[in-house]
Amino acid sequence: MHNPPRILIVDDNETNRDILVTRLGVHGYELLQAADGEEALAANLQYKPDLILLDIMMPKLDGIEVTKRIKGDKSMPFTPIILVTAKADSKDIVAGLEAGADEYLTKPVDQMSLVARVKSVLRIKELHDTVIDWNKTLEQRVSDQVGELDRVGRLKRFLAPQVAELLVGAGEDVIKSHRRDISVVFCDLRGFTAFAETAEPEEVMGVLAEYHACLGALIHKHEGTLDKFAGDGLMVLFNDPVKVDQPVLRAVSMAIEMQQAVAQLAVKWRKFGHQLGFGMGIAHGYATIGQIGFEGRYDYSAIGSVVNLSARLCGEALAGQILVDAKAFAAIEDLTEADEIGELTLKGFHRPVFTYNVKSLKG
Repeated sequence: MHNPPRILIVDDNETNRDILVTRLGVHGYELLQAADGEEALAANLQYKPDLILLDIMMPKLDGIEVTKRIKGDKSMPFTPIILVTAKADSKDIVAGLEAGADEYLTKPVDQMSLVARVKSVLRIKELHDTVIDWNKTLEQRVSDQVGELDRVGRLKRFLAPQVAELLVGAGEDVIKSHRRDISVVFCDLRGFTAFAETAEPEEVMGVLAEYHACLGALIHKHEGTLDKFAGDGLMVLFNDPVKVDQPVLRAVSMAIEMQQAVAQLAVKWRKFGHQLGFGMGIAHGYATIGQIGFEGRYDYSAIGSVVNLSARLCGEALAGQILVDAKAFAAIEDLTEADEIGELTLKGFHRPVFTYNVKSLKG
């Protein structure tokens, strides 16, 4: 609504218009005039008044027809209309209200009634405009949220959910290169290469679909970040990009549930002659994390000796084992049941790595 409210006075009698202008002018309204129905329609289109005081009996277009046209134009904002008429017959009043008028006054117009009706109808106009503004704001918020959900959904097809959500919410700063201590989990199937060489492609894809669906649900459950997967091999990060409490414990808890879940799948696979096991490696330490790749194809990944260590431990693990290095084990020693494996000589590491096999959580 305009400030001050804008009122259009329509009457073919100039004296009548002057009377209304005089009575309303002292209240600070912006007052416009039109001498017939056609002028009223043009003024409404050009000035978009907040209220129209409209005579019924006029040349060219009468007030009833003007009301119908204004109220029927859905492209125009809501504009209340008060019919000001010498016709006091109830049929005429009903005809005006049915055409869309919001109020009526009979001539000669009483000063107090005029001011009261104008103020009342302008309050309705103000409330209507407020609701419209609220609706527009709500629609925009919903549209923005739907757009954000759509962007997150599309990004989640290619990135870990945590990375996708942070990327949409905070921008590309979250994927800039940085250092952080993380827990890294590597896992893959034992015997998969031999299986893939002898089984039909459809069987291989069926096993992988079950395997990925099973592990993917557990990764989300424990709030891990799936860094990458290639065939039967998966790499999961904890404590980046979203920081978490006790990342080693989360990694180990996830790994134990994964072992149990894949063991159940293995029973089913054996019925079809597929001899598959599952091994895992976990390490904890600092890595460089961020965006890697080239224009048109970027990934979010971690680089560092902790990643290599986790991969090497996974490579050494037998079916059913979860191998962890001494640093990772120190963080969960009192919370887990584990066997001491001892020192392992791993490719790429100059010194032997003391290793443990985690079997379960205590309690």
